[in-house]
Amino acid sequence: MKKTYLLSLLAMSVACACQAQAADPVGPSQSDFGGVGLLQVPTARMAKDGEFSLNYRYNDQYRFYSSSVQLFPWLEATIRYTDVKTRRYSAVESFSGSQSYKDKAFDLKARLWQEGYWLPEVSVGARDLGGTGLFDSEYMVASKAWGPFDFTVGLGFGYLGNSGTVKNPFCEADSSYCYRSNTNGTAGSVSDKDLFKGPAAIFGGIEYQTPWQPLRLKVEYEGNDYQDDFAGRLEQKSKVNVGAIYRITDWADVNVSYERGNTLMAGFTLRTNFNDLHTASVDAPKPAYNPQPQGEFLEPTVVANQLTDLKYNAGLVGPRIQVKGDTLYVSGQQVKYRNTQEGIDRANVIMMNALPQNIEKLNVTETRNNMPQVTTETSTDSLRQQLEGYPLGKEKMLDQKRVNPSDPGHTEQGYYIDADRFNASLSPVLNQSVGGPESFYLYQVGVMASANYWLTDHLLVDGSVFGNLANNYDKFTYNGAPADSSLPRVRTHIRDYVDNNVYVNNLQANYMHSLGNGFYGQVYGGYLETMYGGVGGELLYRPLDSDWAFGVDANYVKQRDWDNMMQFTDYNAKVGNLTAYWRPSFFNHQVLVKASVGQYLAEDKGATLDVSRQFDSGVIVGAYATKTNVSAEEYGEGDFTKGFYISIPMDLFTASPTRGRAQVNWTPLTRDGGQMLGRKYQLYDMTTDRDKDFR
Repeated sequence: MKKTYLLSLLAMSVACACQAQAADPVGPSQSDFGGVGLLQVPTARMAKDGEFSLNYRYNDQYRFYSSSVQLFPWLEATIRYTDVKTRRYSAVESFSGSQSYKDKAFDLKARLWQEGYWLPEVSVGARDLGGTGLFDSEYMVASKAWGPFDFTVGLGFGYLGNSGTVKNPFCEADSSYCYRSNTNGTAGSVSDKDLFKGPAAIFGGIEYQTPWQPLRLKVEYEGNDYQDDFAGRLEQKSKVNVGAIYRITDWADVNVSYERGNTLMAGFTLRTNFNDLHTASVDAPKPAYNPQPQGEFLEPTVVANQLTDLKYNAGLVGPRIQVKGDTLYVSGQQVKYRNTQEGIDRANVIMMNALPQNIEKLNVTETRNNMPQVTTETSTDSLRQQLEGYPLGKEKMLDQKRVNPSDPGHTEQGYYIDADRFNASLSPVLNQSVGGPESFYLYQVGVMASANYWLTDHLLVDGSVFGNLANNYDKFTYNGAPADSSLPRVRTHIRDYVDNNVYVNNLQANYMHSLGNGFYGQVYGGYLETMYGGVGGELLYRPLDSDWAFGVDANYVKQRDWDNMMQFTDYNAKVGNLTAYWRPSFFNHQVLVKASVGQYLAEDKGATLDVSRQFDSGVIVGAYATKTNVSAEEYGEGDFTKGFYISIPMDLFTASPTRGRAQVNWTPLTRDGGQMLGRKYQLYDMTTDRDKDFR
């Protein structure tokens, strides 16, 4: 009955499509597993650079929840949770209750070359790179378009090649490639021992863009036989799957398919593109160029208006105006514009409109937490020509350069508006963990009241109080690493901490200072984060406009007592890291690689690699992994610490421009190995203005 219904639906869709006018294809679509593909099988196609999708698919055995992002035009990454409806998460009901089994997976697909006139597009990829390996597969696939048809053929290994319709070509080189391990891995583990090994099979299919633009049809031949499926031995009446996908709007697809000759699959995809997002804020207009020069000395009433405009129009908090020789100095902390050049341009026009006599240079210095970052030096003659407009064919480059911060020292002429020494805020907080064995989704919702006060220009006292509104961490029953592990419980007491309804999240003093020549330093002490307090220091070397930087931090901390969070337990640790930061120029400085080596909270020693990509909108997508001298057996499920995050500029949603960000973190499992101290203030994050390409 289901098969008849689906075929009738497809027939009606084709009939309707034939009556519509032809339209251009709307772009690649997502597969059942997430990532661009047909239904069960991938294609060589890539989504548009920066595309981010959330996907859901449902059938009688599985629910697939996946998220896919096009990190680069040639690289696609997918994370996926699979709800195995026929299996329990654990045989121990007191541990995971009646929760069905949840499989975590991470996929990658890389394009080897793009489609040409004769050559197809070719990609290579792997599914389920880390984890239990329920669906682990590798493949090589080619796609070629011909009119509204997109043809795909590929060779799959593992899950995609279970039927073994062809001999594994790598067997000729090494007999070990003829066999694949039948044992599943540990959730969260990463293994390459079975890559491109075992049975192989040909797969392929066609995607047809109908003349009716919202509708696409798919048919595929798959290489899996479902005989060893984790959900049970599944009957496969046909290797041919058919489906239809309908684009409701630019950001949403719905799809239905008939697979294995007996199974109905349905779902949807929601998408956006991180390169195409635009700020939602409404900004004040740029100041118009209307020169009314001052005399030889600064006029107080004129300067007062300039200071006000610098603060509210150019976004420079605590603005200062000083004159020394032939240079006019302006300084302040940029709090309004992510693209700091916008603030510089506005500040320059504000000063040019009432420029004192004999001024030949404008120096605008941006600060952060009272630490000077960079000075933008501009020739007034060159700027005046640009503002007045060049004759046709006589255009010139603006004489402007970024230099290390310049301090005029004591000057006879100078005016300023003091920055507020006290600041306070109230914000919502959502802490979450997805995919744990105790419960698929653990959450904590609350509010954070924060305040800070500058005792001096460099000494900051900062604190925050968290109010717990709701959480379900009572389901987090994990009580530490395996019995034979020597790891102290440095993070897995999380349930005990969230049982507190109101607590001091942090209360600390920070002394921060620019040391000159690209060096910045800070020392700090107090309750540094929810679980730890102590003392520490950090030193950063970050040359101006450089692709790289180096930092080191050292800390002595004690674990806060979850029963009385103003006190400490007996556990203490020495933690610290040496960190290198690199923005490769061949990625147009959009990629940041952070590599750290050091000692972690459990006093295990190892390294952390954090790689992130920043898109045109300012959205940052990143992933990190930490591997220490703790063995996989001691660490427990997951083998090592890993996670993903998305950092979102708040001006994509706020009514007025702001430099604030919100970060969404996803950590598959909370364990005790490879855990860093959660310091609130980090020098690299406080010196981003020294990177010309940061937005």
